[in-house]
Amino acid sequence: MELDQQGSWRRTAYAGEVNADQEGSEVIVFGWVQDVRDLGGIKFFVLRDRSGSVQVTLPRGKVPEEVFEKFDKLQKEFVVGVKGVVRRMEKAPRGVEIIPNELRILNVTKHPLPLDPTGRTPADIDTRLNARILDLRRPESNAIFRIAHVVLQSIRAFLSQKGFIEVQTPKIIASATEGGAALFPIAYFDREAFLAQSPQLYKEQLIAAFEKVFEIGPFFRAEESHTNRHINEFISVDIEEAFADAKDVMRTLEELVQHVVKEVNEKCKAELNTLKQEIPVPELPLMRITYDEALEILRKKGVEVSWGEDIPTPGLRALGQELPGFYFIVDWPTATRPFYIKPYEDRPHLCESFDLMHSWIELASGGTRIHQREELEKRLVEQGLNPASFEFHLKVFEYGMPPHAGWGLGLARLLMAITGRDNIREVVLFPRDRFRLTP
Repeated sequence: MELDQQGSWRRTAYAGEVNADQEGSEVIVFGWVQDVRDLGGIKFFVLRDRSGSVQVTLPRGKVPEEVFEKFDKLQKEFVVGVKGVVRRMEKAPRGVEIIPNELRILNVTKHPLPLDPTGRTPADIDTRLNARILDLRRPESNAIFRIAHVVLQSIRAFLSQKGFIEVQTPKIIASATEGGAALFPIAYFDREAFLAQSPQLYKEQLIAAFEKVFEIGPFFRAEESHTNRHINEFISVDIEEAFADAKDVMRTLEELVQHVVKEVNEKCKAELNTLKQEIPVPELPLMRITYDEALEILRKKGVEVSWGEDIPTPGLRALGQELPGFYFIVDWPTATRPFYIKPYEDRPHLCESFDLMHSWIELASGGTRIHQREELEKRLVEQGLNPASFEFHLKVFEYGMPPHAGWGLGLARLLMAITGRDNIREVVLFPRDRFRLTP
């Protein structure tokens, strides 16, 4: 098929914004063919673009013959441009249609398509991810990432208004941020390096200069977990604040969550409706339960967790049945937390730490940090780590490190909570897990 050129045509309207009040005006729209219908005396197709869709109607005798000829070549997902006149039509979607004077076919698609972009024919998650760009044309998938855009905008605006400055920390590092083996090694010229698990050590150092910092960036964990809430490349939202403790940054976190949910409710009504999702704005302060209280709730539900252990997935699911919204679990056993979390002075077996939960899924983790070098070295040794491997970090504590606290929030998990999705891969554009490296 010989294709048309866009030429001098430039969009004058988005499909979803064409309305009956524009009756009689000429518009140029571009997009993809969503549906094609030929009813004999009348033909029409639905054109979809980033804003929505509009019906293009070809009544016999009112449209040039060459437009009819091109219509007969159309298939779903062809890329087209239409120049035509807006007409009010009650039976058309949104009560409006375009009568085309000219139709340009700008590109074609190869059929059969691997999935139905309208979403009418269901497809499993792997099929969808294998043809992700087609999947992102589905209304539900598209809505998720429009919401993600608003979430990111609102996070940046909120933290900036609170006096935090945005920073970018290295993603290629010489040693583990938090210890452990969940690192991706890479060849770095003539030596081995690793992909960063977290910005933790760098953001701690930066508060000694800027006091309040945040980062939104990708991080990498070589965990072999293959669950609906784990991926190996993820976007983390991190803050660190000088002259603050866990309680201070918990307030910042819950205010941020409330602000984000409020913004999504105000700005994404159509997207939430597409997803059939309601997310109530949480009331503050959020509920806080201690680790000990969480274990007591589980005991009453017949789930036994030994004190000092992380709460396993079955336990978290049981907690989620009792606490379906946002809440904090605080005062974790020191042994379960990273080396930089500060133990309570009067209860060293517990530390000034917290997790933000939504139902059974952990969204964020944080706490008060140790700000004295000697104490930090002691904690490194207690966790079987070599202080010499962290000398680049420890020496900064000799330059005057203030008391400080912070947290890290998983963007994708927050999106799961907001959009009501059960699989983290649905809220990541191109997820990377143990088995998926493409597309």
